[in-house]
Amino acid sequence: MLTAKGKYGLKALVHLAALPPGETTQAIEIAGAENIPKKFLDAILGDLRSAGIVLAKKGPGGGYMLARPPSKIRIGDAVRTLDGPLAPIACASRTAYEPCPDCNDVRRCVVRLTMRRVRDAMSDVLDKMTVADMMAMGKSNRAALVSTL
Repeated sequence: MLTAKGKYGLKALVHLAALPPGETTQAIEIAGAENIPKKFLDAILGDLRSAGIVLAKKGPGGGYMLARPPSKIRIGDAVRTLDGPLAPIACASRTAYEPCPDCNDVRRCVVRLTMRRVRDAMSDVLDKMTVADMMAMGKSNRAALVSTL
């Protein structure tokens, strides 16, 4: 499940992607526009900066911007940065595997096998999708809404 941290992080990335290339914005502006608590957003942007997804410029005219074009930022990378592994349970994780203490046969555990399929499906979607794809979805949804009014 996507946490509030992951959701707010994705909203912040889409907000930053809408800026003209090379332009920065302050965290307070993102927080206000996206209805994200500022203190929480500061931590989120710090994590995204540490992961090389956003850049922070200090001084006059400083602020945050994407570290690379929106088409080069995979949603899966952002979600993993903010929320950790995609697997719903640790025994289904590729990067943070931990066996369940109550499991007798990890190779045949139907719960683990099912959750691996869930992990694979999530990974398939999130690792193919970019911030640019999210922006395009928002534009097409707005256009569809306007055409029905």
